[in-house]
Amino acid sequence: MKQTFLLAAALLSGLMSWGQIQVPQPSPSSMMKQTVGLTQVTVEYSRPSMRGRTIFGDLVPYDAIWRTGANMNTTISFSDPVTVSGTTLEAGTYAIYTKPGMDSWEVYFYTDTNNGGLPRKWDDSKVAATATTQVYKMEDPVQTFTITIDNLTNNGAVIGMLWENVYVGVPFEVPTATKAQASVEAVMSGPSANDYFQAASYYHDEGMDLAKAKEWIDKAVAANPKAFWMSRRQSLIYAAMGDTKGAIAAAKKSLAAAEDAGNNDYIKMNKDSLKEWGAM
Repeated sequence: MKQTFLLAAALLSGLMSWGQIQVPQPSPSSMMKQTVGLTQVTVEYSRPSMRGRTIFGDLVPYDAIWRTGANMNTTISFSDPVTVSGTTLEAGTYAIYTKPGMDSWEVYFYTDTNNGGLPRKWDDSKVAATATTQVYKMEDPVQTFTITIDNLTNNGAVIGMLWENVYVGVPFEVPTATKAQASVEAVMSGPSANDYFQAASYYHDEGMDLAKAKEWIDKAVAANPKAFWMSRRQSLIYAAMGDTKGAIAAAKKSLAAAEDAGNNDYIKMNKDSLKEWGAM
């Protein structure tokens, strides 16, 4: 029995050792992140190499949809909506498929990104954008399939694909001007009601300068008078400063707004405070 157990343990140990063997992958995975203007772009793909093979027109046939890499489908992610060939791609992740030709390629941005290479059945309704791009021949071959984000400007860039002696590029535009303008306007117009509320809440919770907390919470409530959670905090700050009359007025305002909104938690909290302060 002991010998059987030892034999089983030895076999198990051998299997575990075998399962831990590490060898290089023929098409290693790669991730590239690039900021274009104010937009984050991420490409994930596997990179096959030539290894003496003829690629386009042989390993990768002309006029047939290609996974654009190896293994799982290649994906590209945009943190903002972008424009490709006049079509808007919403922020998100897309599979990149291509149809290589001798003189031009078709490039497809496909909404189904969970494919082991090509989809089992191609669905045109899942093509979010298509671009046709010219083939440029290179003198020196690129041994390993490469995707780049090049020709960076504040407003766009080019998705480059290189392999063998072929380069193709897909320009895309990013909404930098719109985002930058919104950011400038937000900052130049000063803090929002929520900024004032957060600052006042922090000062109140930490027992810091209550006069500042009162100044900020008053601005928050003035900008958003129906926000019962803001007027609730206002009542607590007033109470902490010894202004019971102001606290009662703010609590009543919060109570009325909470009742309109049907928020039972704030209804109860305000009623409890009003009882404590002798107003109910």
